[in-house]
Amino acid sequence: MGESVAEATITNWLKNVGDHIAADEAVLEIATDKVDSEVPSEVSGTLTEILFNVNDVVQVGQTIAYIETEGGVVVDAPKEETTVANVQVIEKSVEAAANAVAAPVDFSGSDKFYSPLVKNIAKEEGISLAELEAINGSGKEGRVTKNDILDYVKNRGSQPAPVTAPAAPQTIQQSATNNQQPVAAKAAPVSVNGGDEIVEMDRMRKLISGYMVQSVQTSAHVQSFIEVDVTNIVKWRDKVKNAFEKREGEKLTFTPIFMEAVAKALKDFPGMNISVDGEFIIKKKNINLGMAAALPNGNLIVPVIKNADQLNLVGMAKAVNDLGNRAKAGKLKPDDTQGGTYTVTNVGTFGSVFGTPIINQPQVGILALGAIRKVPAVIETPDGDFIGIRQKMFLSHSYDHRVVDGALGGSFVKRVAEYLEAFDVNRDY
Repeated sequence: MGESVAEATITNWLKNVGDHIAADEAVLEIATDKVDSEVPSEVSGTLTEILFNVNDVVQVGQTIAYIETEGGVVVDAPKEETTVANVQVIEKSVEAAANAVAAPVDFSGSDKFYSPLVKNIAKEEGISLAELEAINGSGKEGRVTKNDILDYVKNRGSQPAPVTAPAAPQTIQQSATNNQQPVAAKAAPVSVNGGDEIVEMDRMRKLISGYMVQSVQTSAHVQSFIEVDVTNIVKWRDKVKNAFEKREGEKLTFTPIFMEAVAKALKDFPGMNISVDGEFIIKKKNINLGMAAALPNGNLIVPVIKNADQLNLVGMAKAVNDLGNRAKAGKLKPDDTQGGTYTVTNVGTFGSVFGTPIINQPQVGILALGAIRKVPAVIETPDGDFIGIRQKMFLSHSYDHRVVDGALGGSFVKRVAEYLEAFDVNRDY
């Protein structure tokens, strides 16, 4: 489900116990913090047991259901650390089930996350909790993976016994915080006059709400604005859009043209193509552009164009259209929303002249594209200045002032404007 995904919520079982399932047929629907997806079966067989209910949150590596294959042949589905909600295939005998599921292990004394697979290996190998916590994990946020614990088992005899170090003050403080009584859920509001409709946020809106508040609390948001003359771009697109669609089978919108300029500017200013992790700055090697898109239900999603700087305009148009169409149809995969290094949002779609977008963490910048409007403008010529009608728009650049100063943030958006205003009306697509 993507490298950064640690859990998913089961939203719907498409099959019931006893139902026949064909290979690659969807068994259930799940939702991560980014997208909703269907989980297909890897084999043909009969669904014999369901271990989790709708709305249950499942961790990476957990077994969620059993499928008995046809003809009595039993195949074990792979138990990958990076896969959420794998459909495991085991024998329908008591002895096989007992051997397949390890006895529960008490890890309540640890604040770290361990997948069920890692816990089972630790139980089988007699690895104590102190030993497990001493292993340096290579997974996300230092998590211990299957390979980490197997390497430890292999070299266990040559390693000194782990010594439990005293907890740092920060750890003690965190534990005290975790032991506090949970805050009681806020009661639903009541309509005073009886005419107001009270609707609970859906799951994705709750997640978006949390992300927006977190981003504002994390980053010091500042904005730079610049007005751009895009008359040449508008004329060029009007001239070639029909031929483009006929030849490429794709509509040519303004978005890929703007994305092309942003990718070029990020190559010129790599200081904007970074992320922040605590007190560390991570300089990104690839330029992966996120394009914020509003779904039909009003929620927001940010699919990512990978290696955007390596695409020509045709490739950019195909990527933009593909991700946009699949977002509207709810067909995005989790990997489609992963790995973004900078985000662009088109507020002009809704008629907004400009906006002040919130940064998509842990990135450090987001660019809002305003509506293109015909406006009177001063046009300079060798024979003097005169007033003419030009096509103009505003670029609004929000950036994280913790690591991006005004010079860099302003220079970057100015470079985007320069690429757009210098657009070659004679270029091919």
